[in-house]
Amino acid sequence: MLGSAGALNLHAPLLPDPALTPGDALTSDPAVICTPGYTHTVRNVPQALKEPIYRAYGITSREKGEYEIDHLISLELGGSNSARNLWPESFKTQPLNAHVKDTLENTLHDLACSGRLTFVQAQQAIAQNW
Repeated sequence: MLGSAGALNLHAPLLPDPALTPGDALTSDPAVICTPGYTHTVRNVPQALKEPIYRAYGITSREKGEYEIDHLISLELGGSNSARNLWPESFKTQPLNAHVKDTLENTLHDLACSGRLTFVQAQQAIAQNW
């Protein structure tokens, strides 16, 4: 991945490191997770928590819009805001990036809310190999 100076950014992870980000769920209750607006009630990752996550992954500088601190188990799948569930996800890496993962999260949410999959199954699937 190219950084602002054209140098290859060797720290851009395609996938989270399971030793640093094993995943963590807050709930697997569909009555809670499938309620419209649920994620807005639980989204709370302060900058003071984000910075140590970047450092743990060896990312000491970044461009605006290059990364987001993402939930491995997304909030829309019942994930938590704990450091165990957060990692710096790139918007620019290929073939995997934040846009690809967002699509998968939406699909898993729809499958679980429709009852074709449990939230526990969705959480395990995305935490093990999204």
